[in-house]
Amino acid sequence: MSTLVLFLQLFSIVPLALGLNHPNCDLTKSQDQGSTLRIFHIDSPCSPFKSSSPLSWEARVLQTLAQDQARLQYLSSLVAGRSVVPIASGRQMLQSTTYIVKALIGTPAQPLLLAMDTSSDVAWIPCSGCVGCPSNTAFSPAESTSFKNVSCSAPQCKQVPNPTCGARACSFNLTYGSSSIAANLSQDTIRLAADPIKAFTFGCVNKVAGGGTIPPPQGLLGLGRGPLSLMSQAQSVYKSTFSYCLPSFRSLTFSGSLRLGPTSQPQRVKYTQLLRNPRRSSLYYVNLVAIRVGRKVVDLPPAAIAFNPSTGAGTIFDSGTVYTRLAKPVYEAVRNEFRKRVKPTTAVVTSLGGFDTCYSGQVKVPTITFMFKGVNMTMPADNLMLHSTAGSTSCLAMAAAPENVNSVVNVIASMQQQNHRVLIDVPNGRLGLARERCS
Repeated sequence: MSTLVLFLQLFSIVPLALGLNHPNCDLTKSQDQGSTLRIFHIDSPCSPFKSSSPLSWEARVLQTLAQDQARLQYLSSLVAGRSVVPIASGRQMLQSTTYIVKALIGTPAQPLLLAMDTSSDVAWIPCSGCVGCPSNTAFSPAESTSFKNVSCSAPQCKQVPNPTCGARACSFNLTYGSSSIAANLSQDTIRLAADPIKAFTFGCVNKVAGGGTIPPPQGLLGLGRGPLSLMSQAQSVYKSTFSYCLPSFRSLTFSGSLRLGPTSQPQRVKYTQLLRNPRRSSLYYVNLVAIRVGRKVVDLPPAAIAFNPSTGAGTIFDSGTVYTRLAKPVYEAVRNEFRKRVKPTTAVVTSLGGFDTCYSGQVKVPTITFMFKGVNMTMPADNLMLHSTAGSTSCLAMAAAPENVNSVVNVIASMQQQNHRVLIDVPNGRLGLARERCS
């Protein structure tokens, strides 16, 4: 699968009622409350984006690994000192969109499903009339009385790549591979749960051209730290604070929650310092000090987990990567200790794609704990092991980061975050963690 095709699979909107047959899955009815939104896994019974032709377990794992690889390219591309812009290059659009939320955009409101992404600063929405986009399912600016295009003189226009002035509006073109993407920088009211954010700036996609394009599946809501992210644009409402709880893949409806703003956040939370890395200013860094397997603290090379603002190295929490990736020497040390502690110790280790620690039959596995200054994150088997549908094969759902100069980052990914409340509190410079059943 080409990177362009993968990108295009990640951006579009479809009718909300499509395939939502579970009684708790009618997203056309407002069940979001206050500043809390429901989060759905993209493959849940509540998602219209789940595959119409179910893949085998092995094929699904390999597909997700390929999507994660593209995600890691996006995360690592920023480390070499490239300038970061809120709406950026084609490579920056490669998101593994695992979790989705509902938003209402325009006046009167049009319901849309958007991918939740903690490492992106952008909202992208395919608009009606888009050539190469599914126009019958896109956002319709003409039907919204509050819609307007951003002018060329607006400061936001300077934050997009290759801006041009077309029809007195700020427009821009992106070229990636053999295809190009054209969009207008636009504004409209967006409502998340009960909160309206007026004049919200987003990319309104109006043309996708080139070979191999296919209709993409949903829009994107960026929760990063950049100037055009939701947290920055709605700072007066949400005070740059939010939390999320990602549901287990095994949950019936895969429904978690996204809480926006400082109110209604849990009280019993332990915190670690939130770090800012100028090389990757959008990302949420923390200080990983050690990793424990069972009761054994693993001997790790300090440089491989150190926070380094001059290179972009360190550890981040990311909702868009599915399986945790660790720098190779860190991963190998953790994996080797994990294998020692799997019961029975005679279990045969095999591999599947990028996973090199798989077992046939039933095994008992140790916990793995990420140790941060001020808080530990302990993961039981449900957060660590992928199980085949037949129940005969299971794999440790972690892997080594790609070996190249730009991949010096450890990514705490969504599977390992499941059933934890992750609280981002930018004003107080902290990230909170608490165990919570998210489903």
